[in-house]
Order: sequence, then C-alpha cells, then structure tokens
Amino acid sequence: MQYFKLPQEHFEAFYRSIEKWGTVYGPVKRGGIYSFEKINDPEDMSLNYTRTMIPPKKFFIKPRERVLKLKDGEWIEEWDEEKKVLFGVHSCDINALLILDKVYLSHPEDPLYRMRRENSIIIGISCMPDELCFCKSLGTDFAMHGFDLFLHELPDGWLIRIGSVRGHEIIWENRNLLQEPDEADLENFRNFEERRNKSFKKELNMQGLADLFDLAYDSDIWKKYEELCLGCGNCNMVCPTCKCYEICDLWTSPHEAERIRRYDSCFMETHGLVAGGHNFRATRLERFRNRYYCKSYFDPQAGFNCVGCGRCDEFCPAKIEHVKVLYEIARGRLCDVPILQRKIA
Repeated sequence: MQYFKLPQEHFEAFYRSIEKWGTVYGPVKRGGIYSFEKINDPEDMSLNYTRTMIPPKKFFIKPRERVLKLKDGEWIEEWDEEKKVLFGVHSCDINALLILDKVYLSHPEDPLYRMRRENSIIIGISCMPDELCFCKSLGTDFAMHGFDLFLHELPDGWLIRIGSVRGHEIIWENRNLLQEPDEADLENFRNFEERRNKSFKKELNMQGLADLFDLAYDSDIWKKYEELCLGCGNCNMVCPTCKCYEICDLWTSPHEAERIRRYDSCFMETHGLVAGGHNFRATRLERFRNRYYCKSYFDPQAGFNCVGCGRCDEFCPAKIEHVKVLYEIARGRLCDVPILQRKIA
C-alpha cells in the first residue's frame, strides 16, 4: 500500500479534480443529524461527523426504488447508471459494504448492485469515536481494503492511503498537489491512531457469543426487552449491514405497472408472513431475538453481521442499547449499571 501527503492548502484543488470521476456525495449536517448528500462546494462537507442516519449503502440498495416498469406489455429496466464519488466514508461503513458484497455479489448476483459498485469511487476518511461506537471490538475500526483512497487527518493536511487501481489513477493525475510524507507526518499519524484507539468507551468480547446466545434462547432477558421495544424497525432501517428487502408490483394505470424494491425489516409482523397465513415470527419477542441472532452470528467467511457503528443506539426511540443487550445475554443476567461507565470483558 502506498502513502502520500495532501497539504491542506491543496485540498480544494484535489477535491475539484475528483469531480471529473462522478457526482460527489459527502457528509452534510442537517439539524441534529448527518446525511450523505450531493456536494457542490467542499466547504459544505462536515468531515468531522460522527455517523449519518442512513448509511452509504443507500447508494447501492436504495430505501425505495422502481427497478422495472411495465408499459405496452413489456417490462422496461429503469436503472440508475450515475457515476458517483462517495467522499468521507468511515471505516465501519466501508467494512459494512464488504459484508453486503458477500450477499449481493454472490451467485446469483444482483446486477444493479454490481453496476452501482463499479460506477462508484469510495474515498474513506479517519474519524474519532464517540460514546456509541464499538467498531474496535469487531475489527471494523480500520479498513484494509474496499476503498479507492483513504484520508487520515494530519495537523496540516491529510495522509492518503491508496486502495485500488482507480486510486492510483487519481493520485497520478494529482501528483503535482502531493508530497512524500516525512517522519513528522508518520509520527502525527501514529499519535492520531493511538489517541483514537484509546477513545473507545465501549468494548465487547464477541468470542463465543453465538454459543452463549443459543444457551440463552429462552432467557427472561429477551422478554424484558420485548416489552421495551416498540417494534418500529428503526434499527433495521439505519443499519449498514441489514440486507432484507421486499418486491412489490403496483398498478399505476389500467395498462401500466411498476416493480418496486424497498427496505424490509424483520421487526415488521409481515416479514415472517408466508402463504397460507402462517407467520414464522408471529410475536415481537421472536422478532427482537431474531435480529440479535442475525447480528451476532459469526460467519467464518464474512465475520459478524455488525460493524459497531452505533446507529441502532442513536436512532432507537426506546433507547435500547445494543451492546448492553449483548452483555446481559452473554452474562445471563440483567445489568443495572449504565453500560457507558465501563468496558465490557
């Protein structure tokens, strides 16, 4: 992996060179939340953001989209072929996209997802964890691949890691803006990473958690949280690794129809409803427990289905803490001490 330094005074020129690769989307603050939106001026970006409400996966699997249109008796594809640059993606979200790749690019692959992945440039950026982050425990606090370029903040600019052939092409085109990092830059990089590593307030030992979950299948702890949970599905909607969607065919006129793909949630009662009226997850308790089994199951190839981004905590209206639930299930008892006041072993 190669490294270059982008001095702060050259940042805007570097950004403008990126625009030729596609429409640039970056983190923007709207009220109290952040969102990836189209960027016209780099000054509009909030590169020190914590997390966006909807993760970058929305550019590859949209919350709701028309994928086919029926007209004159024929289904017509209506695919978004926009070339885009996602600027400022955090390591956890880069790792989340790699988890989605395991699903959508496996046989039979999703051609729309592949096209969007191939048409996108991913530029990652370093971040400082807040009280909700536990990506370090899942090994997703650092991205080794899955990006084209990755920017690490320095006092007077950025240290750039190259992660792809396209990343090399971008760097080559901007070589007049870049410098070789010196020993002071490397020391600043090490200091930032050390400070970042010590900033995590949540830790969770995931080893053996799947077995502990099986042993606690009938635990009263699930019942406690089933009573707290509103069953709204917010945690699924903001999760960067949730993969469920549903397909609906809707008539728009007597002779035209459209096929819609939209996010689905395992917290919705209809999610487990099958032909004949049977529901294999009829109760909220079953649906709540299912989500935690899904996120905590370890796949030897894909790892865990969670990247520790903290979105489910921040946007849960019932204020259910994901790590606290995992801790209580693993320990087999309720926990009254606020989870943020200690590290979990």
